[in-house]
Amino acid sequence: MPSQNLLPFRAAAVLAFHDACLMRPDWPAQDQAVRDGLPSGQLAEVWEWVLVNHRFNCSLWAEEDLARRTMASDADIAANKRNIDRFNQARNDAMERIDDALLKLTQDWLRHPQARLSSETAGAMIDRLSILSLKVHHMGLQTVRTDVDAAHRQTMSARHQQLQTQRNDLAGCLDRLFDELSEGRGFFRIYRQFKMYNDPKLNPALVAEGKARAQG
Repeated sequence: MPSQNLLPFRAAAVLAFHDACLMRPDWPAQDQAVRDGLPSGQLAEVWEWVLVNHRFNCSLWAEEDLARRTMASDADIAANKRNIDRFNQARNDAMERIDDALLKLTQDWLRHPQARLSSETAGAMIDRLSILSLKVHHMGLQTVRTDVDAAHRQTMSARHQQLQTQRNDLAGCLDRLFDELSEGRGFFRIYRQFKMYNDPKLNPALVAEGKARAQG
């Protein structure tokens, strides 16, 4: 019987990883140095997908900023929107791979008959922590701007604190799920996204385009 714990894979380790990535000037364009430093062993696959999820969330954040430009060409904004769609799909795929890897590690763990089913998966929580880490990071940058007045920095400081509280609360929920898994008191299932708008066989607009191309 495998050990029923995921230590040292805890919320604090995930947050530290997210923050360390955001402090790198070459992130997310370059991720090899981060990848080389990932833990090995049974959690290697989990950490690999945590990295991929965070990288695409960071790329998505930057692309969302660019898509709000008002002086860019329509072609540039269209390119931003397509990148957003692509990054969002990749981020969701990575989130599901986190869950796949975790469930593979825990599939033989003992579970009580009355164990609680979590409506949110571990991967979904880690994805939300990634986004909150981005918000904490970028709101923190607002608190040290020198091109704004003190009132702006004060308002952003209050928001920064609130975001940190929200992230800590969610981190606690993730650790609770890990504890429930290890004690057999809780579990989660994979909930596939099945984003139909990205599937050329399911999106009616893309189906119509395909038929039009086939007809010349």
